[in-house]
Amino acid sequence: MSDPTDRPSRRGRHTTGEGGTSAADFLASYHTGEFAAITDEQATGPVAGQSRAERRRAAEEAEAARRAEERAQLAALRDDEDDQVTRRTPLSAPATTELPAPPAGGIRATPPAARSVASRPAPSSLPALILGASRSDTGGVGGRGPELYDQERDPIPVEDPDADTGRVLTDEASAAPEPAAVVHHDHHADHHADDHGHADHDEPPAHPAWDQTGGLDVIGADAEEERGRRGRKARARAGKTRKRRARRPITIVVSLLVLAGIVGGIVVGGQWLFTKINPVAEDYTGQGTGDVQVRVATGDSLTAIGRTLVEADVIASTGPFVDAAQANPASTGIQPGVYGMRLQMSGQAALDLLLAPDTRLFSRVTIPEGFTVTQVLDRLSESTDTPIADLQAAAADTASLGLPSWSTGQLEGFLYPATYDFEPETTPTEMLQRMVAQFTEETASIDFESRAAAIGRTPYEVLTIASMIQSETLQDAERVDVSQVIYNRLAQGIPLGIDATTAYGLGKNGNDLTTADLQSDNPFNTRNRLGLPPTPISSPGAPSLEAALAPSTGDLLFYVLEDAEGNHFFTNNIDDFNAARQRCADAGLGCGAG
Repeated sequence: MSDPTDRPSRRGRHTTGEGGTSAADFLASYHTGEFAAITDEQATGPVAGQSRAERRRAAEEAEAARRAEERAQLAALRDDEDDQVTRRTPLSAPATTELPAPPAGGIRATPPAARSVASRPAPSSLPALILGASRSDTGGVGGRGPELYDQERDPIPVEDPDADTGRVLTDEASAAPEPAAVVHHDHHADHHADDHGHADHDEPPAHPAWDQTGGLDVIGADAEEERGRRGRKARARAGKTRKRRARRPITIVVSLLVLAGIVGGIVVGGQWLFTKINPVAEDYTGQGTGDVQVRVATGDSLTAIGRTLVEADVIASTGPFVDAAQANPASTGIQPGVYGMRLQMSGQAALDLLLAPDTRLFSRVTIPEGFTVTQVLDRLSESTDTPIADLQAAAADTASLGLPSWSTGQLEGFLYPATYDFEPETTPTEMLQRMVAQFTEETASIDFESRAAAIGRTPYEVLTIASMIQSETLQDAERVDVSQVIYNRLAQGIPLGIDATTAYGLGKNGNDLTTADLQSDNPFNTRNRLGLPPTPISSPGAPSLEAALAPSTGDLLFYVLEDAEGNHFFTNNIDDFNAARQRCADAGLGCGAG
């Protein structure tokens, strides 16, 4: 194509010379309305001298033939499902007839506004125009160009065949009569073009290919199917997205609730753990109300006492009580036992009540030295309000009382004389067990068993001697001498002549014995029987036990009460003894017949 600056007027056409015109040059010519003259040798444009109507008819017939051919090709392609190769429909029908050269003045381009809808180019021509398809070997644009995708569209022919598809109009087409509708359309188009100044309009006409597709290539059936699949996938993803978005508020609410539960659990658990590690020192106020009994066990610490008070609801927590007790040195004097307390007291008030002398609830029982089992049971019954029958039954079951292994199964002599505090609800067996345990503890402290063996006596024999010593004198200083007399008489085979044993055997008081009692035949009458009585006759105290283990040395064989204070006269001479006994009788001290 010649340089645009050398072109004649818009209505003129120039011969382009040898060869075809590139697609770019063709598009430029179409937009400017200036087309190069087409020679007869090219045989691609309208024949010179043909009217506009003739050219239009020829174009329409050619277009109809092309469309029929395209439909046939499309049907063939659809039948072959395995053929995935997209084909482009022919850009134009092959030129079969040479047409006369265009008029010398060139072909006048019809403005876009004057073209009818039916005059727009077919989609099949767009790729060839855009991609710059080359002319046929004949030098024209009538050769078959690249094929269009197999999607069928209704092509719209344009007015200017040279600018449209480059198809060659046959002589028969040019000679066909022009339909009235077309003539009317041409008249309307000419009139419309005249109103706009024909080709002199300043704005260049829009290219029909761009009007039809916007510059995009036409997509075939396979591409359409692929696009459909993509669309369905996109719609499915969009549906899932909408569902997820619909579920999103519920998920957020549930997540918040779970998070709140976790946080709440952590807070509550932390408070519980902190309370366990660092308990709050709660405390009641005031002196409390009501009554409750609390037992303090032997060996309890202040903290243990505090826990006992908490369990009984005397105090709220151990902290205030322990703090108050540690600040008061007198708290170390809290004794084991049962205490009468009040409910819901402050820690300080509870401590004060424990230290009060009348708060402890117990039955204090004192068992004097020399008491027999019968006397002990009577004293326990009186002091603890325990039925005597229950105490006697417990005393008879010696196997449950914890007697030493060297005992003969008799309880006499093993109820150690001392002062006992028995808490409420202490059973008779528990009372007797405690007294036997006290005896075991005391005798163990003086090594009683081994020392008895050292003097050639059994522990039970020594205990029996100690019980007689306990009954014969009230003066501790005289006990070793009484012990000497007993051992000397036993050694010489002289009856002991201790009236206390006879009274025990008869169940009488020694001062109530008669001459007949002293001559009676009972196992405990040491006037007419040699040796020791069958059992101890009382519960000896520590001085008597010690005296039985370590008597004084000498040859004493006799003793008699000398005064009202309980002092005795000791001698180894029978005459001295008889004289002293007469003095005792004269004084009314209760000395019996010799």
